[in-house]
Amino acid sequence: MKKLIYLVAIVAVFFTGCNPMDDINAEIDAQDNPLVASTEYTLTSDDYDTLELNYGSFSSIDDAKEALPDFIKDMYPHWGNGSSILIGYNLYIGSAEGINDFTGADVYQFTNADYASTGSDAFGFYPDVNADDHIADVLDAQITSPTEGQVVLAKFKKYTETPVIGLADIVSYDFVGSMAGWTTTDVIGAEGWTSEAAYLQISGYNSGQQQNEDWLISPSIDLTGESNLKFQINQYMKYLNGHYELLNIVVSTDYTNDVAAATWNPVTVTTLPTGSGDWVMSEDVDFSAYDGQTINIAFKYESTTSDAPRWRIDGMSIKTLGVTGDTANYGTHYVYTGGDWEKADEAYYLSSVDFDSMGEGYQQPGQYDNFGSSVRPENYLPAFLNISYPFAQDEDELFVIYPYYSSSSGAQTRGNLYTFTDGAWIGHESTIATTLQFGHDGSTWVPDNTIRYTLDRGADYDYMAAQLAGNADYDGLLGNLETYDDFDYNWSDAQIVFALDLFLNHHDPTAEEGQKYILTYVVYDGGESDHTKNFIKTAGEWVVNN
Repeated sequence: MKKLIYLVAIVAVFFTGCNPMDDINAEIDAQDNPLVASTEYTLTSDDYDTLELNYGSFSSIDDAKEALPDFIKDMYPHWGNGSSILIGYNLYIGSAEGINDFTGADVYQFTNADYASTGSDAFGFYPDVNADDHIADVLDAQITSPTEGQVVLAKFKKYTETPVIGLADIVSYDFVGSMAGWTTTDVIGAEGWTSEAAYLQISGYNSGQQQNEDWLISPSIDLTGESNLKFQINQYMKYLNGHYELLNIVVSTDYTNDVAAATWNPVTVTTLPTGSGDWVMSEDVDFSAYDGQTINIAFKYESTTSDAPRWRIDGMSIKTLGVTGDTANYGTHYVYTGGDWEKADEAYYLSSVDFDSMGEGYQQPGQYDNFGSSVRPENYLPAFLNISYPFAQDEDELFVIYPYYSSSSGAQTRGNLYTFTDGAWIGHESTIATTLQFGHDGSTWVPDNTIRYTLDRGADYDYMAAQLAGNADYDGLLGNLETYDDFDYNWSDAQIVFALDLFLNHHDPTAEEGQKYILTYVVYDGGESDHTKNFIKTAGEWVVNN
């Protein structure tokens, strides 16, 4: 909440013309110092987004000093010389030691051949198989030149129940928060494919229908040894106006990074969305024309100045006859040490089952199996760890690693160190809450160490009176300080400055060079009124800072 104290706010209003507010704003803009004010403000999560700080903190004080003046100017465009604001913000002080070894680990994704080599079918570990019995052997076979201390996150799938014989995925993409290695080619227009939290999206509408041609192309897909293939896609279409020909799924066997030079053949999908904004899973399309080949699949989007449909895709797969069933996504960290791959027991990677256990509803971790700015890990992980480790002892530690999605940076891997303390799991605090004061110097906002202080009606005036007692220059003047806690009209400006200088040396004796103060004190001149005086510490002395 803002605490606003107006020191001076004088605006002359002349009601002329047909809109009085135009005249008011014009006069405010014309003043050199239209408003002098002071306030306190703490940055919100929306403010960090505005400042493009995805982690919700500044990485240094210098970064805060550089970024905040323009931010303050936008908040208070009519504040002028002498105004001040105390900004509360989060300052990054560093992650827990060792966390980067796991969040920055190399990733090895188990392949169909890896599962087959362990005795499972080609699509995941069976429910009764302990993946840790096989991961080290697979890493040893697949990572040809490991280095001492290398950390790898082995990602794999595991069936949630005994699978059955049927069509099974051999290649699949879910496009959750990522383009999954697909690349874009923009032929015409400014619009393009984007990665959203749960799907890929494109629209040629931008303040009206625009002409576009945009391609999204898969990595090379090796189907060697595969036969009787099927293709399936889950997609959403809207604003089509019946023009399905604008949205095409095509396949090439000779693509080499130039869409115009390749030969593209269409994939004919008959189970399509109606175009009213519905998600529709296609039928299993005959894909046998590509048995045993290496291909690239592309989603080709076109729009015109009269039709600009919206197209979303949240997953596609290529299938063949095999073992099928629901799977969950897992990950385990391994470290290469002494010539062997060993499991890193100090780290835990959250599985899709773990995310689901924390809630699968809207804006809950299991909705997309990740955390994000609106689904924060610190709101869930302490309770999750209490349930998962019921016999934890004080000072037990665990690195918890997890997928994280940021709307500005996409899919990431993040984590934190949790320590069991006094019956609860406490996460390492990588930021501290601190403040930075800014002042307006007449042209812009600058970092400012000014301390505003109002003299206490009592102790502060009594102190000055005691220090000045016996000083002949102040004979007959101290009664007001002692009795009424104010200066009166008999005091000269130089005498007031001398008294306030004595007070500052007492109030802040260890102030650093350059420290500024604005002191507010009371003067009686037929009535009491507040006055202010600016001081700065210069060469070890307090001097008036005009």
